[in-house]
Amino acid sequence: MTLSALNGNLSGSADEALGEIVDNFEGYLSRDPHMSIQIAAYAHGRLVLDAWGGPHLGEDSLMTPFSVSKNTIGVVAGLLIQRGQLDLDATVASYWPEFAQAGKRDVTVRQLLSHQAGLPDADPSLSGEDLLDDHLAAERLATTWPFWRPGTSFGYHGTTIGNLAGELVFRITGETIQSYYEREVRAPLDAEFYLGLPPELDDRRVETLPIIPPLGEQGPPDTHPLRRRVFGGRGSIDLANDERSWRFGHPAVSSTVSARGIAKMLAGAITGVDGAPPLLNAETVSIIGEQQVRGHDEVLDLEGRSHSIVFQKPSASSAWGGPRSFGHDGAAGAVGCVDPETGIAFGYTIGRGPWPGGGDPRAIAAARRIGELGL
Repeated sequence: MTLSALNGNLSGSADEALGEIVDNFEGYLSRDPHMSIQIAAYAHGRLVLDAWGGPHLGEDSLMTPFSVSKNTIGVVAGLLIQRGQLDLDATVASYWPEFAQAGKRDVTVRQLLSHQAGLPDADPSLSGEDLLDDHLAAERLATTWPFWRPGTSFGYHGTTIGNLAGELVFRITGETIQSYYEREVRAPLDAEFYLGLPPELDDRRVETLPIIPPLGEQGPPDTHPLRRRVFGGRGSIDLANDERSWRFGHPAVSSTVSARGIAKMLAGAITGVDGAPPLLNAETVSIIGEQQVRGHDEVLDLEGRSHSIVFQKPSASSAWGGPRSFGHDGAAGAVGCVDPETGIAFGYTIGRGPWPGGGDPRAIAAARRIGELGL
């Protein structure tokens, strides 16, 4: 594979086979001078794309990608499964006895990690401060009666899956998910995908910009009560840009990353990087990538949503690869995904994502197309 330097609106380097992808993003940046992106991809562990453009993001910029952060939870779960420390079909309470309260005695780890546990919020609702604590939100969730009978439906645990998984990791390992991830995943791979940004990197951090509706357009009124409750705000904390959040490194929403860091972490876990073996073997990849749910999401009130263990599976809005691909998008446009069949690991950040939010469709199409090119 030959990487060529890019010298247009898009800087960096790309494999010569990716000319179509480069041309597309050159066009997007040319038509929108306010657009800023980073885009990166590995093919079978070799870097084939590392590029950036626009006024807000540079080669070394780091930012918070919202739910792309959840890729860290999935990889950590895979490591614990592979090492025989976590059984998806065991009850959560067998690791975390207090979780058995309020009708949750029989909830399995599989249900918890695939958004089936009925705990997208606690009673009363969790504040931002509650979420940014190693144990408080988990303790509150353990005493909460589920919003639906676990296992009968699923609904996006947008922030709480980080606190629930974090407590599960703590009960198994005796350390926070941030500490375990740093030692076992991020540091060995040297990936720019941090759960808690080190102070010495603060000067590289840029804000995640809010999405602006076109011409003042507003979405329809939200009449779904559970969605309003879960996404109705967390008090005074901006989970992307408040230092309390990105310094803590909430594993569901406030990692700090570059696009190359997203791609490298996923490549290092699933395919290996530069000839090194992957962190997860093929059996483990199959386990964590296996679809667990598909259909109506009780929190988002949307059809066609799908999850494996933590990760999103391909759907109409996240068609980034083949049927065995998985990953996670972010509310403000970022994307991180991997396809074990094509060997493509993909990362994307954007300064200000397109309306109405979720993974940028241009990035999702690029990830899919790179896989189709057969690098």
